Order: sequence, then C-alpha cells, then structure tokens
Amino acid sequence: MYTWTLPKGTPNAGETREQTALREVGEETGLEVRITDVLESIEYWFIQRGTRIHKTVHYFLMEPIGGDLARHDHEFDDVRWVTFDEASRILTFETERALVARAAEVVDPPSGRPRIAEPPAPAPAPAAGVPVGGS
Repeated sequence: MYTWTLPKGTPNAGETREQTALREVGEETGLEVRITDVLESIEYWFIQRGTRIHKTVHYFLMEPIGGDLARHDHEFDDVRWVTFDEASRILTFETERALVARAAEVVDPPSGRPRIAEPPAPAPAPAAGVPVGGS
C-alpha cells in the first residue's frame, strides 16, 4: 500500500522558502510550477534514529506551467495529478487532506469570487488539481 503525500523537502543553503518549494516540486513531480498564493504551514513531530524532531512544512498554492510527470525524480514510486476531491480521498495524512480542502476553497471559494487576482496561465495538466506522490 502506498503512502500518498504532497511534494515537500529541505532547503539548500541560501534558498528562500519559495525557491525551495519550486525546486522540490520540480524534482519530485517533474512539473515546472509558479506560486500563486501562500498557504498555511503544517507542524509535526517524528522520530529519526532515536531522536524526536519537530518539523514545520510551508506550503504554497501553485499552478503548472510546464514539465512532465514522467520526469519525476523517483523519490516516489508513482506521481499523479489528481483533482482536489481525489486528493482528499487518497492523501495519507489528515493534515494534508485538510490543507488541500482549504486550497480548493482558495481556487474556487464558496463566494464565487477567486482570491487570486491574475488569470491562470495555460497548464499542461488541469489547473484545479494537486500533484501527489506515492511510495
């Protein structure tokens, strides 16, 4: 059974959060993306080699502007572009499912008025979706 998760990673020396996010999404999914909005961060704890580690992951709303899912870096066994609804069903972690639900409201808010001012650029995949990786 796969663990399905959103792309994320660790910054290289001197990288901003935004640069890290763009690089990691590109490496892990094969897609070239641009940031359209800032989403909240997710904090959690995990144990690595007997040490308890606190991690904060900063998320951004992005849209694809190029690339190919087939060019992902094989950190994941499988990478898919899925709808927001499908992401809410397959993502392993509740915190990520909740984040995707809030991102869907940013893209298509209940008020019918998008929060993003500029029109989306043409994309190689459907604009209302999420890249996920499974391993």
